[in-house]
Amino acid sequence: MKSSKYDIGIIGAGISGLSVATFVRALQPSARLVVLEQAAEPGGAIATFNQSGYLAEWGPHGFLDNCGESRELIRLAGLEAEVATAPLARFVRYVCIGGRLVCIPQKPLAILRQPLMPWTAKLRVLGDLWRRPLPGEPTVAQWVAHRFGLALLPFADAVFTGTYAGDIERLTIDAVMPGVRELERAHGSVIRGLFGRMRAAKREGREKKGLPAMISFKEGMAVLPRRLAAELRAAGILAYNTPVQSIARQEDGWAVTTEQRQLSCRHLVLALPVNSCLPLMAAALPATPPPMAAMPEARILSVLLGFDHHAKIPFGFGYLAPEQEQRFALGALFSSHMFPGRAPAGCQLLEALVGGRRHPERLDLTDQELIEAVCADLGRLMALPRPSYAAVLRPRAGIPQLEAGYTGLLRWRGEIQAAHPDLHLCGFGWKGIGINDMVKEARRIAGAIGTPATPEAGATVKGVYF
Repeated sequence: MKSSKYDIGIIGAGISGLSVATFVRALQPSARLVVLEQAAEPGGAIATFNQSGYLAEWGPHGFLDNCGESRELIRLAGLEAEVATAPLARFVRYVCIGGRLVCIPQKPLAILRQPLMPWTAKLRVLGDLWRRPLPGEPTVAQWVAHRFGLALLPFADAVFTGTYAGDIERLTIDAVMPGVRELERAHGSVIRGLFGRMRAAKREGREKKGLPAMISFKEGMAVLPRRLAAELRAAGILAYNTPVQSIARQEDGWAVTTEQRQLSCRHLVLALPVNSCLPLMAAALPATPPPMAAMPEARILSVLLGFDHHAKIPFGFGYLAPEQEQRFALGALFSSHMFPGRAPAGCQLLEALVGGRRHPERLDLTDQELIEAVCADLGRLMALPRPSYAAVLRPRAGIPQLEAGYTGLLRWRGEIQAAHPDLHLCGFGWKGIGINDMVKEARRIAGAIGTPATPEAGATVKGVYF
């Protein structure tokens, strides 16, 4: 990295920045590229814990295999042989309802056939066909109650607890499911819109898709960013321990100032979590500041519990607990069921999640208090002996909460990028929080750099999986 002038500068070596760099190298091999990372290692929120034969995750535990961009990234990283999968069609999920674990099918019609609610509540779901869309930006709770009835709130709570560790009374439906909201507005009903999509797919001869699978890697999620980063380091593109102090508009691109030097980039990609990006942007473009100083975040921790074969852990992905159940843990992942090699031979690993948007006070408990509280909570749901192994992981990264004001923040981002087509914003919290969300956006940006500006595609309708 002797040159201080680059075609493309990327700030951040989390999954977004690494993905942009990898896709750019595939699309524009001759581009002069630099990636700057303030930490001493890559990955951002993605990191794997490995101790005493137990393998767990500090951050995301995997991603679905239904995103072409993510599959392309795995291929570019040369990790096809390292992939571990857990098909949703085989691995069930549970929801804690009425103090017990209830198996939830992954198909909406199958859910309706289960004895989870009275038939009057099931018939109320059809009320969606006659309900006009709510104006404004309703919360998830308001929207679900309006379209499908109050009986579905615990299940919606479980879905968004599992995704955001959030509060459905504060998350907004336009932010977390923009594709569904667009479908509702276009057709006047979600059900009508979904059937319309199915008919269109049949007319066009598109193959009906089955349930996706959860993807991780045999040695944990950290394998992906490490492999991507190793390729960039070998090419002399990636610099660690290089915090960026400021960015500034210049005549032919952007100036980037670090503690060591100043760089000039024709295109600049801020591949940062939203709350790390906003201060840089506010200082760089004071005439058009972001509409909020920071997004709210939810923080969670993981309590790892290792058991021998006597523990009666149900087969499946794990379970989630709606707030109405008043449980201590938000839910738990049955990690050694999902992916082999997550526990020593003859043992099982369970990862309980604690905290979230509603209960940040629980993060202040000691490790021992957390372990005891989780063991007591889970012991009322399944037959568990005393754990033979226990540890508490306290991730530094919080989960961005897509609440009131988020859609306005995205509008501001769109206006900034329209005014400055050589500036690209992506990362944790922009356009979603899932790995597939970030990789998909990274691929779009990599393809857009150096080409005539094209409008972003509309929001997609994502499947709802427990």
